[in-house]
Amino acid sequence: MASKQDKLYEVDLYKPIQQYFTKLGYIVHGEVNHCDMTAVKNDELIIIELKKNLNIDLLIQATKRQRITDLVYIGIPKPKRLSSKKYYEICHLARRLEIGLIMVSFKRKTPSVEVCVSPEPFERSKSLQRNKKKREKILAEIEGRNGDYNIGGSNKTKIMTAYKENCIHIATILDQLGPLSPKKLRQMNTGDKTLSILYQNHYGWFDKVQRGIYCLSTKGKEELSEFPELVEYYKNLHQANDEQSS
Repeated sequence: MASKQDKLYEVDLYKPIQQYFTKLGYIVHGEVNHCDMTAVKNDELIIIELKKNLNIDLLIQATKRQRITDLVYIGIPKPKRLSSKKYYEICHLARRLEIGLIMVSFKRKTPSVEVCVSPEPFERSKSLQRNKKKREKILAEIEGRNGDYNIGGSNKTKIMTAYKENCIHIATILDQLGPLSPKKLRQMNTGDKTLSILYQNHYGWFDKVQRGIYCLSTKGKEELSEFPELVEYYKNLHQANDEQSS
């Protein structure tokens, strides 16, 4: 049996939103020159576009209305199930487009209106500052890779990360030279995470021979053969470093 939410129409959104803006002192009209709703107070013009679902057509419609006024809202029914992450992403999208977002809940007998986002200028510099650590993480990941071994858009496939490349680097040296200490490996430019990689042994590639000495495990030797390009790269890199130091 279809739920009440499934039976909703765009027109069902009109009355609750009309009442909301009327209480704020606006004069509200429906269907004005192809705009679903308008609300006017003094020189302030608000346009609200209504849809049963948040989709690209609604966003395009709203951005077109921004040619007329800065105060544009989109009105949608509040989803029955909305995770906090999804809610955050929807609100961020609205803020990024400088569009207001209104959700109407029909859970109770009397619908309730929630203004989730107001149509205000988006401060990109502040957004970039708040996400500075995420940017640095991406750049660090790029810096730690030595080639492009992934296909963009892949799904449910193993991804080559900077961490895994680091593991391959260490494994290649151990395969060539035998058991070594983390200190000796770091001297061969395997990086600051060398001890952590060996200790955590995430892939099961390393065995502890004795205190402070590690070797390549049987599993590591077998799986290292799956990455011939990177193994060759690190072999050549190690050889070049040897030649420079000699």
